[in-house]
Amino acid sequence: MLTIIDDPAHITLQCHGVWTLPNLAAVAQNLELFKPLKPLRWDISQITELDSAGIALLQLYYRNFENQGVVSELVGTNGTHTKLYSLLYKHPHQDAPPVKIHSWLHNLGREGYENIQGVGKFLAFLGEAFVLLLYTLRYPGKIRYHSIMVHIYTTGITALPIIGISAFLIGVVIAFQSLVQLQKFGADIFIVDTIGISLTRELAPLITAIVVAGRSGSAFTAQIGAMKMTQEIDAMRTMGFDPFIFLVWPRVFALILVMPLLIFFADLIGIFGGMVVAKAQANLSFNEFLYRLKGALAIKHYVIGIVKGPFFAFLIAMASTYRGFQISLNTESIGHYTTVSVVNSIFLVIACDALFSVLLTELKL
Repeated sequence: MLTIIDDPAHITLQCHGVWTLPNLAAVAQNLELFKPLKPLRWDISQITELDSAGIALLQLYYRNFENQGVVSELVGTNGTHTKLYSLLYKHPHQDAPPVKIHSWLHNLGREGYENIQGVGKFLAFLGEAFVLLLYTLRYPGKIRYHSIMVHIYTTGITALPIIGISAFLIGVVIAFQSLVQLQKFGADIFIVDTIGISLTRELAPLITAIVVAGRSGSAFTAQIGAMKMTQEIDAMRTMGFDPFIFLVWPRVFALILVMPLLIFFADLIGIFGGMVVAKAQANLSFNEFLYRLKGALAIKHYVIGIVKGPFFAFLIAMASTYRGFQISLNTESIGHYTTVSVVNSIFLVIACDALFSVLLTELKL
């Protein structure tokens, strides 16, 4: 498809055959290796078929050789070549910027910068929310009591079945796994201590928060996002209603109120699941279990688990509502930010629980 004829005065590039996209790889390879030292004459009279890719390749190397100081001449053009060239280069254009393959370090830095920006925006969201909280506390009539009660029902009462099942299964798993190890030392009775302390202090608050984040937190994000897509939030602002007072704080208050109750419910159901396994596997009666639990479970463990509840609830509600306001006017963003809100909420809950563990250990509690 390309023949090089070396004449005394110039070099002729005899182009022939089919110059279409599937056939240009070999031509491009030959032109890349070709280093002309004389004026060039491009003869395209024998090209039988030419498409836009062939024209673009011809134009690219014609320009490259001229930029190298090689005088070039194009001969053998016909009407088809001229029409195709004018169609492809009808308007002046600039070369596309070269594609840069960013290194992993560049990507890491970019994502880190975006995450830092996200933290700043979240802190700004918290600041605005606290300012409006002070406003509502100064004017209690602004508090949406009915909305709070509705969210207490939807985030609390309707969540009891799934939290009960999750807590029961956690109690069963902890009892089974602990008994396998304790029976090796004939210390079956200590299953009561393991279940009571681990559930009330750590596992019940954590599993409750995770379930609430996946169930109620995602609902908060989707609800606010749907209101934003239908421009209800814009309408609220137009009418002088602040979305924080109407949408954020009722959800936060409701979740803070119900979380300790949900944790208490999870404590009871989880311990009951452990009692069932202890009865079945270690022949430990319910009366013996409860008697041992009364002496093994200090009140501080129960209180620590309950106290974690409002902190977890605040983080879940704030992260979920914040992501809801970030949803744009398309359906894909609802799924994206709903997923992000659940991930953020669970991460914040686990991080907060870790801080509690470090702090309580330092306080010897």
